[in-house]
Amino acid sequence: MCGDHNLIFRQIVAAERGVEPESLPLERSWGFAEWDLTSDDFDRLHEKAVVEYRMFRDMAVIDGAAETLWRLSDEGVWIRIISHRLYVNWGHAIAAGDTAAWLDRAKIPYRDLCFIGAKGAIDADLYVDDGPHNIEAFQADGRDVVIFDQPYNRGMSGKRARDWSEVENYALDALARFRGVAQPQLPGVDAGADRLDRRKGAAGA
Repeated sequence: MCGDHNLIFRQIVAAERGVEPESLPLERSWGFAEWDLTSDDFDRLHEKAVVEYRMFRDMAVIDGAAETLWRLSDEGVWIRIISHRLYVNWGHAIAAGDTAAWLDRAKIPYRDLCFIGAKGAIDADLYVDDGPHNIEAFQADGRDVVIFDQPYNRGMSGKRARDWSEVENYALDALARFRGVAQPQLPGVDAGADRLDRRKGAAGA
């Protein structure tokens, strides 16, 4: 939900197939049926996207993700990135390294970075996810989960966020329940995802 996986993967699949990216609709199902991908096609193309094209290093940042997460971090929220990215054989070093490099480039604040398939094994007070199987597992376990809106999860019920501002509202509501109060930005805190760059610039000057 922080990176635009859908857009960069479409560009890579289009390049590999020699077709225009626009011929592969972004409004797609979880299994990529609209792109005419079999399970084997997906595995092969996704491995190439990760290992050769370095997809996890180069994808675009979803609008509002970094700024929202910085505000929540300033509020004292412990941000834990949970991702299932170590499923490409012999590509773990690239997947993990490129993910960490991307998080730095995207200026995403976090305290923990966890690579695991069973995301519910990692404890959290509020989860944000778009994968139907993850959402179903969280809901079955009684976990508090926000569904990050995508075409392939629109048949699911529950809390839904169409963008990061709506994620922030849910997170602040959850924080207020725990703490009794939550405010969007702590007074006196240097706001913005580019704060570290500004401080480096000031130090250099």
